[in-house]
Amino acid sequence: MKADGHIHSPYCPHGSKDTFEQYIEQAIRLGFHEISFTEHAPLPENFDDPAPTKDSAMDENVFESYVGDLQLLKEKYKNKIKINIGLEVDYIIHYEEETKELLNKYGKFLDDSILSVHFLHFEGSYYCLDYSVEEFGKIISIIGTTEKVYEMYYELIKQSILSDLGPYKPRRIGHMTLVHKFQQKFPCKKDFSKEIYHILDLIKEKEMALDYNGAGINKPFCLEPYPPDWIVKEAAKQKIPLIYGSDAHTARDLNQGYDRLVSNVKLSSPTLLKEN
Repeated sequence: MKADGHIHSPYCPHGSKDTFEQYIEQAIRLGFHEISFTEHAPLPENFDDPAPTKDSAMDENVFESYVGDLQLLKEKYKNKIKINIGLEVDYIIHYEEETKELLNKYGKFLDDSILSVHFLHFEGSYYCLDYSVEEFGKIISIIGTTEKVYEMYYELIKQSILSDLGPYKPRRIGHMTLVHKFQQKFPCKKDFSKEIYHILDLIKEKEMALDYNGAGINKPFCLEPYPPDWIVKEAAKQKIPLIYGSDAHTARDLNQGYDRLVSNVKLSSPTLLKEN
């Protein structure tokens, strides 16, 4: 059963205006049997979005409309494709309690969810890791080196796995190597394989899953999936569930990287992990 567990929507402030129907019809054409819309969850009320354009996440005021639209579409397309209502939830260090409150409030409406790190914290300030190549360069200049940025990111991934976010905590770690997004412009000289193996061990121990995210393949400064092939193969050896996600922000992004996962890991079509 071909499935995509990471799709955005017209409710994404930094995405496209492609309609839900455009995403769904494209998924059907591509042979998907199941998809999850995982829009960026509203940020905690007292957290100041560090993205220069303040457009990292869905506004909390439209969450009810987001769910309502998808509930209608689930029914409309029930004989053609299974549609899951989901969120991509940010792990923000020092905002664990606020995130838990958010999940306790909205978790009951969800079929699926992902836990991702987009924001770094350094000397009292937050920075949006993946906003742009120019912004990433500024982050390096503030923190010191590319290697320190990578070290900080992987430590936050570990903390996200270990964090207590309550009963609705997502059971899947999103694009675990997002810090590689600008690696062609800002290469990292340190080998982080030890840290990555530790992360995989934690994911296995906590019985979580891994987002196999095809979006990085089409990013000009990345040119590889999140995570890259060797990590995907290692996760498969450890029998960590791999959930394919296009991370589509437009309907045409659906399916990116899917064939690579299936061929390189020798898996049949990855299926979705049922969260709730």
